[in-house]
Amino acid sequence: MKKDRLNEVLKLHELWLSGDDDGKRAYLSGADLSEANLSGVDLRKAQLDRTDLRWADLSGANLSGAEMNGADLSEADLSGANLREVDLRGTKLLRAYLSRTDLRRASLREADLSRASLVEADLRGAILFSADLNGARLLRTNLSRASLSEADLRGTDLSGANLYKAYLAGTDLSGVDLSKANLIGARLLRADLRGANLSGVDLSGAEMNGANLSRANLSGANLREADLRKARLLRANLSGADLSGADLSAADLFGANLSGAYLSGANLRGASLIFTNKRGAEGI
Repeated sequence: MKKDRLNEVLKLHELWLSGDDDGKRAYLSGADLSEANLSGVDLRKAQLDRTDLRWADLSGANLSGAEMNGADLSEADLSGANLREVDLRGTKLLRAYLSRTDLRRASLREADLSRASLVEADLRGAILFSADLNGARLLRTNLSRASLSEADLRGTDLSGANLYKAYLAGTDLSGVDLSKANLIGARLLRADLRGANLSGVDLSGAEMNGANLSRANLSGANLREADLRKARLLRANLSGADLSGADLSAADLFGANLSGAYLSGANLRGASLIFTNKRGAEGI
């Protein structure tokens, strides 16, 4: 779209937002806005379905309530933008820059966020069912109460992230760095956490039944009252972990390291403890 035409659309949209009868809602569905400079622009409730916004500068833009499903935002700069409650289903955000972006309650179902930077972004209550976050940077990102079921989080950096009561059932978190993350009350049913770094993480009250934590590093983790029924903890490092009151019934702890762990009140009925290192463990 030519710059003059775009400026006209934006001016009319601004009038429409102010309630002016001469205004008109921005209809930019399917438009080519690649490399456009839209920094700080007010695009609330604009129609941007399937719009090409590759390499566009949308830093600080207000896109709350906009319709953007199927849009291509690959490598776009959305830092500090307001995308609160925006429909981003099936969007392409490959390598997009979303640092400190407001994505509260946004719908990102099946979106491609691979290798995107979401450092300190606000994704509270966001919907990320089956989203591709492979290789994304999520340091100190707020994902509390977000829905990430069946999402691909392999190779992501979630260190220091807030995942309080997040829904992560069936999510692939294998090899992910979750050190210093908040996972209190998180739902990790059947999640793949093989080889993940959960050292010192707070998982108190987390639902992890059926999860695969084989070879995961859970040293010093807080797993008080956690639900680990039928969990696979083969060769997992649980040294110094607090498992008091945890439910480990029918869990597989083959070759796990429980040295110095605290298991007072833990339920180990039917759990496999073959070749487990229990040296210095309490309550077992």
